[in-house]
Amino acid sequence: MNDKKYWVGFNLIKDIGAVRMQALVSHFGDLQSAWNADQASLVQSGLGLKLAERVLAARQKIDLDQVWAKIEAQGIKILTWQDKEYPARLKEVDQSPPVLYIRGEYLSDDLFAVAIVGTRRVTPYGRQVTEELASFLAANGITVVSGLARGVDAIAHQTALKAGGRTLGVLGSGVDKIYPPEHQKLAEQMIERGAILSDYAPGTPPAASNFPPRNRIISGLSLAVVVIEAGETSGALITAEFAAVQGREIFAVPGSILAPQSKGTNKLIQNGAQPLLSVNDIMQALDFTRIGEHKAARKVIPADETEARLLNVLGGEPLHVDEIRSQANLPIERVSATLALMELKGMVRQVGGMNYVAVRELAGEYRAEKQTAGK
Repeated sequence: MNDKKYWVGFNLIKDIGAVRMQALVSHFGDLQSAWNADQASLVQSGLGLKLAERVLAARQKIDLDQVWAKIEAQGIKILTWQDKEYPARLKEVDQSPPVLYIRGEYLSDDLFAVAIVGTRRVTPYGRQVTEELASFLAANGITVVSGLARGVDAIAHQTALKAGGRTLGVLGSGVDKIYPPEHQKLAEQMIERGAILSDYAPGTPPAASNFPPRNRIISGLSLAVVVIEAGETSGALITAEFAAVQGREIFAVPGSILAPQSKGTNKLIQNGAQPLLSVNDIMQALDFTRIGEHKAARKVIPADETEARLLNVLGGEPLHVDEIRSQANLPIERVSATLALMELKGMVRQVGGMNYVAVRELAGEYRAEKQTAGK
């Protein structure tokens, strides 16, 4: 049975969050063993008696094969902490979601993302700023993240798509329960050119209590959060709070002191958020002007230990595959197969006669990053 089914199973049980999921993995080694464990073992893992009993009761009610078949039928992808495709920036935050449900595709380039959030009761001024910012970011290869809500969120998503960019929507419901319902078509467009995602299991309705916690994912996926307009009690301010805890940059658009929609943003600026006076403010603060270089450097980051060893062996001088094998101390079959893949990724180049060189600029970026990380 697919191990991910057990992650979904525990995700369906109330009060099994990031901390308890980590405790189960640490104690049992894998969640399949945890799912099949007896009550005493579950208690020993740190769940406590009542929660252990809840797990045993859920195990009797939940047919994991049936649940998984439904997920597959809906085209929903599952990412867990253990998947290398799990968003790296989100994984950095404290108590990141153990399970993500995704419709669409999360790509490595989505690491370069900015969240745009704000009020549902957007003014013409807020709409204009949202459109200009989302269009500018999308045109510069930066993914726009928001919450698919009415107002600022929807405008940000729509504009990013119109500009030919990528956009991610984080839901306060299951990814099969689009809310608000009038955004169904928008969600479908986003699935084609980005993704909608949630840490709530499919079938979860859009309860009011679900939305504040989902905001931690919006900020967690992003390098920065921009609050366009927000009243004093706006949910966008909760996203800004999560961003502050997560160490993300926070920008707020200043507005009239008389406008209710600007009370929250003006307060953010008063409390230390950066005022967004131009779209270039974000580009400069986050060094997005070098985004092409950043993306190129990412392509050279080794996917596994084999790639890393080969990249360390290779340089600007041609090296025969037999010498590469010898220096890397790896089987020739693995070396040949990995070199072929690295060539497709633009990390190395064959210069004839089974001789290879590292792509100089990218290899230099990788080694510089490695030396910096080692300090």
